[in-house]
Amino acid sequence: MLAAILGVFCFALGILLQKLPKRASASISKWINKYLFYIVLPALALLHIPPMELTWSVLTPISAAWFTFLLSWLVFGTLGKYFHWDRTLTGCLIIVPGLANTSFMGFPVLEFIYGQEALPTALLIDQAGSFLLVSSLAIVVASIYGTGSGKPKLIFFKIITFPPFFMLLGSLALSLFQISLPETILPVLEIIGKTMAPVALIAIGIKLHLDLPSLKSKFFWLGMTFRIILAPALVLLIYSELMETESLEFRVTVLESGMAPMITGSLVAIEYELNPKLASQLAGIGLPISLLTVLMWYVILGG
Repeated sequence: MLAAILGVFCFALGILLQKLPKRASASISKWINKYLFYIVLPALALLHIPPMELTWSVLTPISAAWFTFLLSWLVFGTLGKYFHWDRTLTGCLIIVPGLANTSFMGFPVLEFIYGQEALPTALLIDQAGSFLLVSSLAIVVASIYGTGSGKPKLIFFKIITFPPFFMLLGSLALSLFQISLPETILPVLEIIGKTMAPVALIAIGIKLHLDLPSLKSKFFWLGMTFRIILAPALVLLIYSELMETESLEFRVTVLESGMAPMITGSLVAIEYELNPKLASQLAGIGLPISLLTVLMWYVILGG
């Protein structure tokens, strides 16, 4: 409950910061994004990835996050070409609806529904799924659609210079060689990591400009329909053949696939100027909307 209250406060604070002079609010937004990308995301990579031990048995729920992102790329990439959408619009729709809010929204919702037993699976989906995706493939998409160029050299340069991805490689190396970080560093990383959700919500609030025409936008509802209806429906259908349908792992996998668009994904879209307004709306307005559909999927799964 405290986390929810804090989230609402930070989101409202971001909206209030819009009242500042345009130059001041733009400067605040810029520095918040730099803090998140250059400090928080690398800290989260160092904190969560090195201790992870991936085995074949846990790869199935993790793969659901990769499946839905690749599906988003296929769906919106194809629609964008067919209807001749602006490249920045296509890139935004691939990245933001393609990534689920598996941590800030997913963790408390799943803990409330199923208890702490649901968190290990949720953590795996978030860290080895959503977090790896936003630090890798999401940057590939952002580089292709944000620059208007598909030149491999340019894409490669953007990926390796993206701080979370650089730290991701280091974290994977630590995990591979089973090297533990000094215990004195971990509390610092935990403190930094806990600032992710509230600071990100401030960033979303600054960028969010809610108006009636925006809610009538077909692109907003296309993105939301994919994220909260199509993605979990396909995961339910396909993964029922791969997992025990009565298991907690299966239920968590389906519900995580139906969470709101990922806040960090929207920040990547904003950073690469992929329709920032739509990216903010999907992540911000998508939160309360998806609460209703997550409840719907919970009922469909049998409670």
